[in-house]
Amino acid sequence: MNHLPEGTAELIARALAEDIGPGDVTANATVPADLAAQAHIVLKQPGVIYGLDVVEEVFRQVGVTDIDRTVVEGHWHDSVPRDILLINGQARAILAGERVALNFLGHLSGIATLTARYVDAVGGTGTRILDTRKTLPGLRALEKQAVSWGGGINHRFGLFDAVLIKENHVALAGGVREAIESCRRESPDLLIEVEAEDLDQVAEAIEAGTDRILLDNMDIESLKRAVDLRESGGPGTELEASGGMNLETVRAVAETGVDFISIGALTHSAPQLDVSLLLDPVNRLP
Repeated sequence: MNHLPEGTAELIARALAEDIGPGDVTANATVPADLAAQAHIVLKQPGVIYGLDVVEEVFRQVGVTDIDRTVVEGHWHDSVPRDILLINGQARAILAGERVALNFLGHLSGIATLTARYVDAVGGTGTRILDTRKTLPGLRALEKQAVSWGGGINHRFGLFDAVLIKENHVALAGGVREAIESCRRESPDLLIEVEAEDLDQVAEAIEAGTDRILLDNMDIESLKRAVDLRESGGPGTELEASGGMNLETVRAVAETGVDFISIGALTHSAPQLDVSLLLDPVNRLP
């Protein structure tokens, strides 16, 4: 593995165990144990490929290591169908890894592809696309890597590496300023972000010196006014818009002048990119 997060090998091992169980009854009955094969993993729709290291680790764990890449990962590919990986090895082993490999590759490439579409939609505005923590349990590190390969920026990884003060925190702390000041004392080296539901809270957060404000579900006019408040009262404060984004509306949001747009759909709703595996018998293994 070249660029995979810690724990990925164990994640893949669990996925293979879940799929294979005590053995592939179909392949064991129909495929000779000594048959070698060549497989082509094929990209069937335009998009950004991400997850080739994961695929290679899947096949490594089932005993297949002769793999050649035929595309550049992280680039948009329009020409389809096209081979993206060539795999040589025992036919039964390739079949054992097929579904797990394609599940990971299709899912992660789907995230990278959707991210790239959003990045393209706001191109030239200076606004950057962020992911969120709305990820599948256990897959966060890989999903966030997929966002990066699609041209997006990773928001905080978890509850530990940045402060995000939300409505419930504000209520329990006694107000926006109180929450910001308390977090600044507790975590002076971390980014302090506060969610604002209206312009009064935006003004209060700017005055309290927060690093970033999350503008939650605000309409275009309110976003513009929040940008004006920032420019007049706290030019160092970053603004992040969130809520209800789609590819048709995201550019208008970016053109208000916000610094970031966070989109949970990048990870929780990205459709799988269509990939498949085609296998040809080659010869009998020695």
